[in-house]
Amino acid sequence: MAKVGFSLIGVLLYASLIQLLLSKAQSSSPSNSNSKSLDFIKASCKATTYPALCVHSLSAFATKIRQSQRQLSQTALAVSLSKAKSASDFVSKMTRVKGITPRERAAVKDCIENMADTVDRLSQSVRELGHMGSGQDFVWHMSNVQTWVSAALTDENTCLDGFGGRGMNNGNVKAAIRRRVVSVAQVTSNALALVNRFASKHHHP
Repeated sequence: MAKVGFSLIGVLLYASLIQLLLSKAQSSSPSNSNSKSLDFIKASCKATTYPALCVHSLSAFATKIRQSQRQLSQTALAVSLSKAKSASDFVSKMTRVKGITPRERAAVKDCIENMADTVDRLSQSVRELGHMGSGQDFVWHMSNVQTWVSAALTDENTCLDGFGGRGMNNGNVKAAIRRRVVSVAQVTSNALALVNRFASKHHHP
């Protein structure tokens, strides 16, 4: 009986060891893949104006992005759209802030329109990139995306310009809006750079 018991324990230990090795192999494969995805993101982000922000905002999506230029561009646009929606909601509430001056209220109202346009254009860009084909179809869709993302970036900068000039106080309203819109403009700038990189890679594989 002791001999049978020892054999059984040996088999169980061996089975446990095999299971452990398999689980390690399975975990190392995605980890290796994830590492390659992160390297791809870091290399791609060097083409942007804000590379550190680019890596920070996209690293969490490495598994989805893998090493795909299309997925990278799509994700960068989605991140920009998400930030733009959040900033747009925030700006919309600023007209109700106590003590806001008429000049500030006018700038906020203009910014609300600018940010609404930004959200629309980035939404269009995300949809367009998702429907993109190849060949001439690719060129046409990509041209639309580049135009809309550029326009979104212009809208964001127009919002910021509205809070400039001598008639504007350096108050809390201006600072709070500027902080959020600048953040959106930076990720939008990065998204545009990655979209342009995707377009150039497609034309020159």
